[in-house]
Amino acid sequence: MSAIAPPTPVVRTARTAVFTAFAINGAGFAAFASRVPDIKHELGLTAGELGLTLFALSIGAVIGLPLSGWFVHRFGAARSALGAAMVQSVGLVAAGFAVTTLDHRGVTMAGLLLVGVGTGLFDVSMNLEGASVERLLGRSIMPHFHAAFSGGTVVSALIGAGLSYLHVPVLAHFAATVVLLLAVTPWFLRAFLPRDAEDDPTADPTADPTASGPAKAGIGAAWREPRTLLIGVVVFAAAFTEGTANDWIGVALSDGYDLPRWAGVLGFAVFLSAMTAGRILGTRLLDARGRLPVLRVLFVAAVGGSLLVVFGGPVLAFVGAAVWGVGASLGFPVGMSAAADDPRRAAARMSVVSTIGYTAFIAGPPMLGFLGDHIGVLRSLLVVGAMAVVAIAALPAVREPDRR
Repeated sequence: MSAIAPPTPVVRTARTAVFTAFAINGAGFAAFASRVPDIKHELGLTAGELGLTLFALSIGAVIGLPLSGWFVHRFGAARSALGAAMVQSVGLVAAGFAVTTLDHRGVTMAGLLLVGVGTGLFDVSMNLEGASVERLLGRSIMPHFHAAFSGGTVVSALIGAGLSYLHVPVLAHFAATVVLLLAVTPWFLRAFLPRDAEDDPTADPTADPTASGPAKAGIGAAWREPRTLLIGVVVFAAAFTEGTANDWIGVALSDGYDLPRWAGVLGFAVFLSAMTAGRILGTRLLDARGRLPVLRVLFVAAVGGSLLVVFGGPVLAFVGAAVWGVGASLGFPVGMSAAADDPRRAAARMSVVSTIGYTAFIAGPPMLGFLGDHIGVLRSLLVVGAMAVVAIAALPAVREPDRR
């Protein structure tokens, strides 16, 4: 990647702001995810009912993602992220109030729907801002932004484990998270790049992907490209592998091994820590070895890690969570990079791959919940290994053009 301009103080400050945005968004997500075992307990939900409850979060994210293109194009990344933080905040407070005070599953789902909408909008806003900073820096830095997200989830998950151990109400936890989110977000958004820093509209990371023109051209044709669809399979499997752990590993450890709920959350934190390390260290391996061999090893690691979680017992399950986290670290970002190998077709292909990939976040929670009702949540995690095997079969599609 060649530099368009030297890294000016404005760009360096924006880079710090994007790091902060990813970290704070990760912390907000993990604040909810770390209390999933407590939510299941407080509402008296079966595994299937919990899966359908979490489905509301996935639906909200899928609603927020397509809307985000219009919002960012109309209002800019900074204002869109601020609006997203406000929607997330309302959703978190509503969900916490429903769990702690109302004991009402329907209101909880409504709150999670809003959390999902805000998360989707925030996610696209910060990724588009990160793409702008990366282009102006002239070097790859996006994996480190995602590592900041993972780092934020680790810290937040550890805090959540402590609060669960101390029996702090879910509402109090979520309310404190909202105070942090709304206090910090306006501060770092002021350092986002000015909107006139965007260059070529055909490469504009804040351009509306639903608009007519170059960003729209060829999406129908991309759906008929075998390589693009195979990359979508890899991204789907990667999203399923990561998302399953986010939603279910805490419940699986606490229910499957009769561990305290805080111990299940600690297993979730182990997974997130390992995934963060994989994202920090994995970029050099990709440059040195190439996408195909690195992802083969990682998906095999995801299979082995998930098997250790299911069959390893309460001690080795934590080792398995770490191995699983490393295995889940790079599949999604590498798949997106592979979809963008040809800049002329990048927008259409990334649209297709993203649509396929995010389907995993919709299908995953109810599928695992349904299986959990029949074979137990812990055993239902065997689906992760099966999905990783499918991904390994499709991996040749992500190979770099100069290595084919």
